[in-house]
Amino acid sequence: MGAPLEIYAGPKALETIHHYGFDPLLFNYFLGASGGPKWFVLAGLDRVLFPEFFQPRGGQIQVIGSSAGAFRAACIVQSDPLAAINRLAESYSHTVYSAKPSAYEITAKAKTLLSYMLGDHGLHDILSNERFKAHIITARCQGLVSRSGKLSQLAGLAMSAASNRKDRKNLQKAFTRVVFSAPNSHLDIHDPYHLETERAKLGYTNIRDVLLASGSIPLVLNGVSNIVAAPPGVYRDGGIIDYHFDLSFGPKPGLTLYPHFYPRPVTGWFDKNLKNRLVHAQSYDNVVMLVPSASFVESLPYGKIPDRDDFKNLDADTRIAYWDTVLSETDRLGEYFMKIAEDGSIMDKIQPLPFACYP
Repeated sequence: MGAPLEIYAGPKALETIHHYGFDPLLFNYFLGASGGPKWFVLAGLDRVLFPEFFQPRGGQIQVIGSSAGAFRAACIVQSDPLAAINRLAESYSHTVYSAKPSAYEITAKAKTLLSYMLGDHGLHDILSNERFKAHIITARCQGLVSRSGKLSQLAGLAMSAASNRKDRKNLQKAFTRVVFSAPNSHLDIHDPYHLETERAKLGYTNIRDVLLASGSIPLVLNGVSNIVAAPPGVYRDGGIIDYHFDLSFGPKPGLTLYPHFYPRPVTGWFDKNLKNRLVHAQSYDNVVMLVPSASFVESLPYGKIPDRDDFKNLDADTRIAYWDTVLSETDRLGEYFMKIAEDGSIMDKIQPLPFACYP
């Protein structure tokens, strides 16, 4: 088997790393994408990046996430990120639903998961961590997609998918990006589509609702209404707009570290089947991606990364055993990353981005 991890970098990131070396001080931003249990294949990286790789580093890192990436962000910025990441992995992988769960059941289980993940001190840590700052992306809904009924949501989603196919800017008809940020943090978002971005602050009274909203997949979970200290409305999954991201960040210069389960990012939730919708070069110029290799994925049970379909395709015991195996195997990614980062051989393994971009 070849190396378990592949490392890709945009043109400016390659130039910077070749000049300064692979130093944690180069990274001012960290990205966590949507994808539900696909995240399990990255758990081994999360177990080392903030507990070890970034731990000696001074200064701030802006930790940005949507959906499952938002949950990871809330773990990463806790005072014991390793324990928090393991709580998230344990709770998520061992969740069991009834044969035909309702949105209310799935939402209730998500609330239980979040409470366990946050632990006794998670809220305080998210708000008080001066080194690692969380930024949680959500989608505020308008029109049919804001309603609770499934038929209304289905109609609204179908209309959004059709209008998005014509032009991604049409997402603004039904969704507005709202970014909730930790206190004393600064994050500029540069969107090549110029979709509107609203800003709000994280606080003790809204963190749980914000995290729940960021992972509230339409039709699957209930939306979250009227979040405290935020624009009024119904909030749903941040991945609707920002699934794998087509964004760049400021105001500080610096690189973005982006562990991702695939070697090609998909811009938004409705873009998954639009093969010709590429991300923009400017969004990935300063990005370093850490991606499980094809040989590593093939070595996993069923030869694939976990996904939400496992809930319906596998019985609970089989699914949990499979997911636990992946969560254990993915430690090889973290061990490999730390080894090549510490001995310097990572410099010989960084490749140009493996996907095409809009200019």
